[in-house]
Amino acid sequence: MTATPAAAANGGGPRNTGAPTGLAAMKVSKVGDRVFLGLSSGAAWLIMVVLAGVAIFLLIQAAPAIGANWQQNAALQDRTSGFTLGFANFWDYVSPLLFGTIWASFLALLLGAPVAIGIALFISHYAPRRVSGILGYLVDLLAAVPSVVFGLWGIVVIRPFLGPLNEFLNSYFGWIPLFSGDVAKGGSTLLAGAVVLAVMILPIITSISREIFLQTPSLHEEAALALGATRWEMIRLAVFPYARSGIISSVLLGLGRALGETMAIAMIVSPKLIFSVQLLTNDNPATIAANIANKFGGANQTQADALIATGLLLFVVSFAVNLVARWIVGRTSTGPRRRRIPTRKAA
Repeated sequence: MTATPAAAANGGGPRNTGAPTGLAAMKVSKVGDRVFLGLSSGAAWLIMVVLAGVAIFLLIQAAPAIGANWQQNAALQDRTSGFTLGFANFWDYVSPLLFGTIWASFLALLLGAPVAIGIALFISHYAPRRVSGILGYLVDLLAAVPSVVFGLWGIVVIRPFLGPLNEFLNSYFGWIPLFSGDVAKGGSTLLAGAVVLAVMILPIITSISREIFLQTPSLHEEAALALGATRWEMIRLAVFPYARSGIISSVLLGLGRALGETMAIAMIVSPKLIFSVQLLTNDNPATIAANIANKFGGANQTQADALIATGLLLFVVSFAVNLVARWIVGRTSTGPRRRRIPTRKAA
């Protein structure tokens, strides 16, 4: 067999393309692996250092306010700066704020999570391809809307829209503590704030749930349909068990967004340092984030330390929510349980 002119010009051997081969390629690959490992490890350690730095800063700034005697400290009993009289210590001050934060976030999850999961399910398994693409894009775009815009939307649209519903709930279900009391005439209610928060957490829960639903093995779905299951039975028996941990993660991430929301709650409701479960009155419990936003600008150093201390508590609550999410996902990540799919009897 004769060599080609190109091979002859190259000494009769294989043509040199300039690409590393053999041991050289292995060395390049190993160098790339080491560089990538170093960058990823450095990023992970950087996150931990930043998180530890935030925690240390909050602890240092919050310590004076947590250990102070609030009854004897005039700076913490100044009504003109927004601090209300009558709190004996920091825990008396932060307790209604913590209650309001958890209560508002729970209401937002109660209203928003089922809707978000339903939207994700419609996009992934029911909507035509073209419609699902448009809906997915719109949901992702909703996450980019600033909190201030949501707050303005709540004031201009949600408050008047919920007015007749507030009157109806109070008239016919006023015997329930949630709907009792005098209805707020201007619509500045916790129900309006919860509705806006529910809309704000929709993109997070919907996006994550949609991706989890799409990752369900097609063989599981096809097997369920082949055994005679309807589409809903296939989703209930094949998709939901597989996506259980992902749904829990998305809901808890939405809870984290609701816990830290500031401007929407501060603009829509009329917050007070009280314990109240009523949804239709002007007496609404304040949240930690909204309280910091409303009072930090005019606070002196001592009062700022007290507000930072409340931020420390919010940091701990958010961290605990993420730990619980990791624990739940770890318990449910072993795979879906086997369930018997009902078969159709022949006619």
